[in-house]
Amino acid sequence: MLLSTRQTEIMAIAKEHGRVMVDELAVRFAVTPQTIRKDLNDLCDSRALTRIHGGALFPTGNENMQYEARRSMAAAEKQAIGRAAADLIPDNASLFINIGTTTEAVGEALADHQGLMVITNNINVANRLRVFPSIEVVIAGGVVRGSDGGVVGEAAVDFIRQFKVDFAVIGVSAIDADGALLDFDFREVKVAQAIIANARHVILVSDSSKFERTAPVRIGHLSQIHTFITDQCPSSSIRSICREQDVRLFETNGVSSQSTNTD
Repeated sequence: MLLSTRQTEIMAIAKEHGRVMVDELAVRFAVTPQTIRKDLNDLCDSRALTRIHGGALFPTGNENMQYEARRSMAAAEKQAIGRAAADLIPDNASLFINIGTTTEAVGEALADHQGLMVITNNINVANRLRVFPSIEVVIAGGVVRGSDGGVVGEAAVDFIRQFKVDFAVIGVSAIDADGALLDFDFREVKVAQAIIANARHVILVSDSSKFERTAPVRIGHLSQIHTFITDQCPSSSIRSICREQDVRLFETNGVSSQSTNTD
């Protein structure tokens, strides 16, 4: 497909942010929403993008995207989520951080904390925090996944099970409408499950694009989470689950709420 200049720019925006929305593009290019919808339809017909309600996604298919590409997607949203999560973690706490670009943003936001013990299977987080003398970094042993620096496998699971920490910060690849938390690699899922089981307070960090994706391996369910931090939650079913299961929902786009169980 031969792209127009505007469609080429739309693809660049989609690649950088992970998604594009009709209304935002119409304002950006000073054209009608109908014109943008036609551009998106053309791009989706050629499988360059994947259509969603009100816009389109840079496609991932059923495979995980390259880690560096994911790090650049929704970068501002992830930084805001990272700061919000770090604000919930006091000095002198112990915590797990698992693999993921959003959990890396949390790690970066923790740099000014004092007296932390950070246990991680994320080499990127360990390398970022190891230079701060006020933070003790403990890294899991196991197989290092070349694509993203994640330490996975049974050795990592056994290592995690030695600890009982104050907080766990976890990321996921996708969140299903029924509250299922999903990932691509069953080895990483086993580590994430051990992290959830061995933390007193579990914080899920995820940008809103995860509501529009899918992955084949189940980590667990939103009901196992204590606090969920995202840039925005467009899913009414996820909001209902948070209310029913007493999951505290934070939205970093300026809205925050405390879900309470009214039963």
